[in-house]
Amino acid sequence: MTQNTPLSPRLPRLPLHPEDVAHRVLSAAQLRARGVSAAQTSAQCLPGGPWQHLLPGVYLLHPGPPTGRERLHGALLYAGRPPASARRAPAGPADAGYGESMVTGVAALALYGFATAGDVEALHRIDVLVPRTRRLRSTRFVEVLRAASMPRAVRVGELPVAPVERALADAVAGTVDAACVRRLLTEAVRDGYCEPAAVVRELSEAKLLGRPAVVGAVDSLLAEGRAVAEARLYAMVREHGLPEPLWNVELRLPGGPPLGGVDAYWPDQAVAVELDARAPRYGAPGRRGRAEEDPRWSAHAAKREHLERLGITVVHLSPRKLREAADQQATVVRTALMAAADREPAAYVMVLPR
Repeated sequence: MTQNTPLSPRLPRLPLHPEDVAHRVLSAAQLRARGVSAAQTSAQCLPGGPWQHLLPGVYLLHPGPPTGRERLHGALLYAGRPPASARRAPAGPADAGYGESMVTGVAALALYGFATAGDVEALHRIDVLVPRTRRLRSTRFVEVLRAASMPRAVRVGELPVAPVERALADAVAGTVDAACVRRLLTEAVRDGYCEPAAVVRELSEAKLLGRPAVVGAVDSLLAEGRAVAEARLYAMVREHGLPEPLWNVELRLPGGPPLGGVDAYWPDQAVAVELDARAPRYGAPGRRGRAEEDPRWSAHAAKREHLERLGITVVHLSPRKLREAADQQATVVRTALMAAADREPAAYVMVLPR
């Protein structure tokens, strides 16, 4: 008997394609839509039968152990089943059956390709995000997490997955190992999955920034984000043929106080580039993540205004813009350099290594 052979003369022929997870794991509603009654399903799941009861209302249509992908698909079917009051509505044969549910936490990071998260096939637990109003219990290998406001899912293959920042926050919430938290956050930024500010924002909203395992990891995250942003800035200058600037220097008026450091400076054109690799600062838990006035931002703005009063053009670049639109940012810098010829000469400043 093959997987494409009818399992019983009384059962309709089901399209059980070995390569297609969606045809190896089906919900009770999907089986009914294919003409399989509840009694027939139960008969196929008897001990020694060809099917298995994978999760409540979810069935594995072969006798062997489920693969990691089958468990992910089954978890989404379980979490996405409609409330009892709506289950009589017929499901179409092509209905994915996921509802609003999406994979999050370590399982989502594994799907994104995080080396720290491990292999999808080795997952012992699958976190699934559902709306807060759903009455659904965690069961077996499925951990149900609820959200007051559901994020927009990202499709990874055929599966709906939480955005990286949200998946990271959910993974960190379930991890007490500080070294593991640090590795996850560092990999997220170093390998370009997301920006530090977005991660810190999610951690703050989840009220995780005060956890001992997170405090030191955030410092490492910001340092890694700074290094990645600087590398992108170097690459942008060289790949787009911009003149080579003086890197990481401090500006100072002759005989006066320091004016502050900049990431790149073209002395002949009096153009400076500053990277904003700072993370947002948020209120303490219980204040719903409301942003506070950050003294560092005030100092940053004051420095920029001072430099511009001296005739120095300050170009502000964010790590996200460098990652997503480096060519556009190179045009901004090039325009500032070309416009120097039409400006009044800038005040003379000393340039010192930083």
